[in-house]
Amino acid sequence: MGGCSSTPQQPAATTSAGGGRANGGPALKTATTNESRQIENDLESAQQEEEGKIKMLLLGAGESGKSTIFKQMRLLYGTERSDDDLRMYGVVARSNIVVATRKLCSHLRALGLEEDLDRESGENKKLEEGDHSSMTPRQAYDELMAYFVDKTGTATAQDPGGEGRKDWVGRSPRAGMAANNDAEQFLAYHEVIRILWQSKTMKKVWAKRAAVNVVDSHKEYLNDIPRIASPEYKPTTKDVLIARVRTTQVVMERYRIQGTEFEMYDVGGQRSERRKWIDCFDQVTAVIFVAALSEYDQTLAEAKRSNRMVESLELFRSVCNNRAFMNTSILLFLNKKDLFAEKILSSDIAAQLPFSDYAGPTQDFDQGVFYFMQKFKDCLIDDEVNDAFIHVTCATDTNNMAFVLDSTSTIIKNENLKRSGFLGAD
Repeated sequence: MGGCSSTPQQPAATTSAGGGRANGGPALKTATTNESRQIENDLESAQQEEEGKIKMLLLGAGESGKSTIFKQMRLLYGTERSDDDLRMYGVVARSNIVVATRKLCSHLRALGLEEDLDRESGENKKLEEGDHSSMTPRQAYDELMAYFVDKTGTATAQDPGGEGRKDWVGRSPRAGMAANNDAEQFLAYHEVIRILWQSKTMKKVWAKRAAVNVVDSHKEYLNDIPRIASPEYKPTTKDVLIARVRTTQVVMERYRIQGTEFEMYDVGGQRSERRKWIDCFDQVTAVIFVAALSEYDQTLAEAKRSNRMVESLELFRSVCNNRAFMNTSILLFLNKKDLFAEKILSSDIAAQLPFSDYAGPTQDFDQGVFYFMQKFKDCLIDDEVNDAFIHVTCATDTNNMAFVLDSTSTIIKNENLKRSGFLGAD
């Protein structure tokens, strides 16, 4: 920054004890060599770490439970949810109740059960003390149809904000405008929803919910409406796990499990989202394919004539026989075993046209699981299937998933070591 003279003085050259110039002598060469060696060591370490990293990809049809497993990984191996996360899931839980109520109300009308509701309301002119203005189930249904379905209502049941109400959840920009609007509707109509949900007629509708693709686990929300409507409501771990948010982008999180770096990728399962899968196929260590056992009698939300289980089977076949996964471990999670156990009591597997070849006894959990397990095995070109790679799961059960994910990570690490030549192949 200072000025320079026109005849700058040359600095005197210093010499080493041996008479050589220090600026270009052995000391400089040694330092350069050490620096190069350090760079090489760093690059080698980074390469080894990259090669030792496990990249897991969650695949499967929409609503199979992939995102729930993704959340379980975070719960078991990641960081705690922030208040911002919990507020988002609070909005989503309330929105999920409104979405389920819309579908159930429309289905009640489609099933022609309004007369049943009239009879029930006549028998119970007055519900227990404390109910919303002594409202009958029929009155609750009419009000919800007007505001949630037909959009003919002109006034709200109650102020969603309440007088001086301070709601812990509030609004969450991360949840999206539609979910926030539904959550506000929930706060305005939560008591009306509760009255209709408790009716005997609605129980009949719930038994036929497969026709309108209501999320089975949201029964837990509907059974706990007062808690979720409370100003002090803060989502529990279970609330977070069963919250339904459609995955529309690739989501990745990193975990360190027993000294090994894991990257898990969650992608949308709907047909419109599958074009994004190809971006995640590079250098995948393992694929966890998730299929919902309980969806054998349901159709796709995006294609009403397509059976969900058939879709999962076809998708599994295409994934297993994809060249991109030729050297990739593929694990199968037959998920929602709890809902499957409940559903087979009232929905016969053989009554579904695609599975009319089921010859096992009705209402038999083990035979039903075995039947569908064999259906998935039949999708493989390689007849040798290791049953250790197949798990029957309940993604919302943290204890079950802790066991499954621990054994899964061990299998994946061992398979990765075999491919690397560190372990001999069987």
